[in-house]
Amino acid sequence: MKRVHLFISGRVQGVFFRAHTRDLALRLGLTGFARNLPDGRVEVVAEGPEEKLQELVRFCHRGPPMAEVTGVDVRWEEPTGAFTGFAVSQGSDLVF
Repeated sequence: MKRVHLFISGRVQGVFFRAHTRDLALRLGLTGFARNLPDGRVEVVAEGPEEKLQELVRFCHRGPPMAEVTGVDVRWEEPTGAFTGFAVSQGSDLVF
């Protein structure tokens, strides 16, 4: 098990980036969250098998069809096991 923490830049808000990320994460059996940040980036934290996380990272480098990703900051961390599902932010709250 691993944990990846991503910060995605570009035109990534208002293009269903979080929803596509959640759908992929759930198909891959990952847990974590995706949320918009006030500075226009999307933050994604996910835990699971490294090969599945690598697939999520590849997706985040391109995003859904309407997105224009200009940068992805990838940070590998130790997993915490804190998540029970994959959440998408609704305002300032995370909804699993």
